[in-house]
Amino acid sequence: MVEVGSIVVVLLSLFSGVQGFPTRRSWATQSPSCGYESCPATKADALNVHLVPHTHDDVGWLKTVDQYFYGDRNDIQHAGVQYILDSVVQQLLSDPRKRFIYVEIAFFYRWWRQQTESMREDVKKLVNQGRLEFINGGWCMNDEASTHYNAIIDQMTLGLRFLKDTFGDCGRPRVAWHIDPFGHSREQASLFAQMGFDGFFFGRLDYQDKMARMKQKEMELMWRGSASLAPPFADLFTGVLPNGYNPPPGFCWDQSCADTPIQDDVNLEDYNVDSIVSNFINIAHDQANMYKTNHIIMTMGSDFQYENANLWYKNMDKLIRYVNEQQKHGSNVSVFYSSPSCYLNELHQSNLTWSVKDDDFFPYADGPHDFWTGYFTSRPAFKRYERMSNNFLQICNQLEVLGGKSSREGPNGRGESDTLKEAMAVAQHHDAVSGTEKQHVANDYAKRLSRGWDQCQILVSNAVSALSGNKSPSIYCQHLNISVCPTSEELGTFSVTLYNPLVRRITWTVRLPVNGTQYSVTDPAGKVVDNEVVPVSNFTRDLRRDRGYAVNELLFQVSIPALGFSTYSVSRTSKINNVPVRKPEKHNGHAAPLSIKNEFYKVTFDPLTGFLSEIQNLENMMTLPVTQSFYWYRASEGNEESIQPSGAYIFRPNSSQPMPVTKVAQTYTTQNSLVQEVYQNFSSWCSQVVRLYRGQPFVELEWTVGPVPDGDNVGKEIISRFDTKLETNGFFYTDANGREVLERRRDYRKTWPLKQTEPIAGNYYPVNSRIYIKDKKTQLTVLTDRSQGGSSIADGSLELMLHRRLLVDDNRGVGEPLSEPGEFNDGLVVRGRQLIFLSSPEDASALHRPWAQQEYLQPQILLYPLPSSKLGKLEFSAVQSELPLNVHLLTLAQWDANTVLLRLEHQFEKMESANYSQPATVDLQHLFSWFQIESLDELSLSANQRLSEMKRLAWRIEDAYSYNLKKKWTYDMGEDPPVITLQPMEIRTFLIRIQFK
Repeated sequence: MVEVGSIVVVLLSLFSGVQGFPTRRSWATQSPSCGYESCPATKADALNVHLVPHTHDDVGWLKTVDQYFYGDRNDIQHAGVQYILDSVVQQLLSDPRKRFIYVEIAFFYRWWRQQTESMREDVKKLVNQGRLEFINGGWCMNDEASTHYNAIIDQMTLGLRFLKDTFGDCGRPRVAWHIDPFGHSREQASLFAQMGFDGFFFGRLDYQDKMARMKQKEMELMWRGSASLAPPFADLFTGVLPNGYNPPPGFCWDQSCADTPIQDDVNLEDYNVDSIVSNFINIAHDQANMYKTNHIIMTMGSDFQYENANLWYKNMDKLIRYVNEQQKHGSNVSVFYSSPSCYLNELHQSNLTWSVKDDDFFPYADGPHDFWTGYFTSRPAFKRYERMSNNFLQICNQLEVLGGKSSREGPNGRGESDTLKEAMAVAQHHDAVSGTEKQHVANDYAKRLSRGWDQCQILVSNAVSALSGNKSPSIYCQHLNISVCPTSEELGTFSVTLYNPLVRRITWTVRLPVNGTQYSVTDPAGKVVDNEVVPVSNFTRDLRRDRGYAVNELLFQVSIPALGFSTYSVSRTSKINNVPVRKPEKHNGHAAPLSIKNEFYKVTFDPLTGFLSEIQNLENMMTLPVTQSFYWYRASEGNEESIQPSGAYIFRPNSSQPMPVTKVAQTYTTQNSLVQEVYQNFSSWCSQVVRLYRGQPFVELEWTVGPVPDGDNVGKEIISRFDTKLETNGFFYTDANGREVLERRRDYRKTWPLKQTEPIAGNYYPVNSRIYIKDKKTQLTVLTDRSQGGSSIADGSLELMLHRRLLVDDNRGVGEPLSEPGEFNDGLVVRGRQLIFLSSPEDASALHRPWAQQEYLQPQILLYPLPSSKLGKLEFSAVQSELPLNVHLLTLAQWDANTVLLRLEHQFEKMESANYSQPATVDLQHLFSWFQIESLDELSLSANQRLSEMKRLAWRIEDAYSYNLKKKWTYDMGEDPPVITLQPMEIRTFLIRIQFK
């Protein structure tokens, strides 16, 4: 242990022996002048102005990715990324003084593939000289509110791997750069730190926060990204850029700008060097007053700029020349081409002490009534599709490893995972999963994911065939959420294979649309399994619109082994049973309350309203009166110039009181041995099913909302609200990107005195996977199936926004109302589910942590039009033993022909659970049964450095801690069996070489 005093030197010297990674010596010899060594000289007695030429290239927004790259549809927006890179590279090759940074690897990768070998060599020289520098390095610049940490890690890994493979260590970014995302997550900072970044710069933060920081010179700080990981592993130096990501006013020289160029011919009437230089020096001094050191940064560029890079560089050359000439006349301003990493290095060398921040930068507002909290929910169907796509991608990755070469070439054809990997990486962009893109762009994102699904379905089918010995074609039913599956509807006999991506056995309830009334179901051992047949609800029939004709649903529970599959056989019997008909319940003061229950919960409904009214935990006899119903906020529409409307980005209700969808819900019930359900019809466009499955320790709410009516010309934002008597005192809790949970407090910000101007929107936070409220004895937790906005507007109350249909644009650039047409052009219908847990605060995490993972990584269903007796092996598991409950297999993916990427994580926070917030050990050699690990090396989180060689800059900060650097990163299988330990919230990444047994 290294004990450090009241001023701390943060030292991260972590990370050995991965084949295919160049040695440090070879990296050094091939890149002597990149990185910090390539930075320009500065002056100790001057105000040093770092000019950073850059472009911000959205990976889709107003135009699709393809349209942006090629410069198509310039009637929407003039932008062509290929021309930007062409133009910039020519400018850099023409003058060794010039620099440029580039961020979005999705575009650069495409451009790179089109270049000649000669041009590639020229670009490599520029990278090795540090003049073309990659910053951030992900496939895109991901959103931070709506993204799940698994997908963030994957998209960063994809981009950083390309840079490493193409440019070596000189291609490795030192700085993270999120200049456009609309608020910033603490978990994002933690992930960046674990990826090896030295610092992080962003452009947007709340206007009140920014004003306070400018006055206090706190625009740069140390961000503590985790409350569980021991410092400095998740600490990240963070800076707020002064002008978002734009140049100072008057200094934009792109072809898209109207600022005056520098006219330096003294014989001309419009000669303006003196005025421009004077203005620049004044701006530099004003900016310096907001920062602590004698170094400041200016971002010289903006959206899709530098298509004609000569305009920028010609004027910046003049600016540098004429400003620096003023030093002869007493000016202390020194200006030069630089980069974020060079600027960061100067801050580091200043050896100052920096303050520490341990919360996040949500929510973001750029004005008193302009809270960017609507996008937490915008485009809810795409948010769900993105979540499902990542679920399927992880299954695809796992089975590519387990199936070996046969997964890519098999009886179902040629399959691959790259298409879905790239589509998922694009979907993480801050104008993609965020829901802030134009409709035709959202359609394009969905098409990309769909093409990826097609390829992964082939791969998954091939892998299951290889593992089972079954060569029959498999069938995927992708409309089960509306009870459509032709195979199960039409056939009397078929088999169901379910693959479980978790490394623990799970029980799952299967629901398949059928037309029979009685079925026989058998498990892999031939044992008969209980099943039930229930009628398809009217809610679902209305949604299908002639796409399916099943009248019933078959339900049965399956047990699926860890990291494996089980196959069940289904046969329709000749016996005809009467399927129970759902009858409406009568609501009056004299009727007995309707209730349903299983082994764990009893749920009661109000006899007058039909609303859920009480939840009782039967294990601990805890009872909570809770009313759940649906409401909608009327959106402000901006009819007057001074009124900010709701839109894709901004949530602005015109009242603090939402409107109830109805005061009475019509209810129906189904109760049998497997499930007890109450169907609630709130209106023609809003319904819900409350379910209790046998053996499942949660209450499931399946909601359906849409098409949201717009005939009254009123925009609506729909919420599900839970009202209780819990004494919460203004506090509630939301997760950060699916990992650590942050405490929220109504009308409060930890780092500045908040002046609350929007009591609803100003209290909304991103909910990626869970939100809860609690008092000393009771906790009510809600798990979501996609990212949503949520809050606690009143004590004891919890709400989640499910859907939005708006009639005007919010004037933040997208240029169209958020009114999704849906499949039939009459408005989008969205269906989703929430899992509800009632427990003591001490027991809550042991429930919501593993169930959140099971919700996020659900089993994959494959159907075969044959009885299971003809399908070969009916059950398979790739592991010898299950992982402990607090350990999760985050990544198992083919890296190259000989190696596999493996990530394991501890999924509990420090001090969250008495049983599970303890260090966890895993014997890697005895974890898998299907293959043997021959060698492994530990890498950084993004897999682009050996962990033993990952070195981060040391910083002085205002608090003290101790930390342990004694770890082993390389293992020899024969001499030292790899039993690894995971601390709470720790992720460990390995590159392993395997041999199939």
